[in-house]
Amino acid sequence: MAHAAGAGPPGAPEQGSPIRVEHDRRRQFTVRLNGCHDRAVLLYEYVGKRMVDLQHTEVPDAYRGRGIAKHLAKAALDFVVEEDLKAHLTCWYIQKYVKENPLPQYLERLQP
Repeated sequence: MAHAAGAGPPGAPEQGSPIRVEHDRRRQFTVRLNGCHDRAVLLYEYVGKRMVDLQHTEVPDAYRGRGIAKHLAKAALDFVVEEDLKAHLTCWYIQKYVKENPLPQYLERLQP
């Protein structure tokens, strides 16, 4: 995924450079922010055969306000859609993201 990022600390994605979300299938999505040292993460867990709980999104303080969490949330929800899963949203940020982006393909896969 390539999306523009705002200016940030040294090593952070520069404006116009891509934010690349990686899904390592160890139940997390990550964005590397400064080589291998700093990263933003979205953690999830399978809670059934076809259901995931999107549990927690974390972006280091120095990188907040640059839209990085949005990229993580979109990648996770797109994964749910592509894999035809159901999702429980424990993470408040992902709940907020869905309210701001109420796409039918997301809404039909949400579980209370």
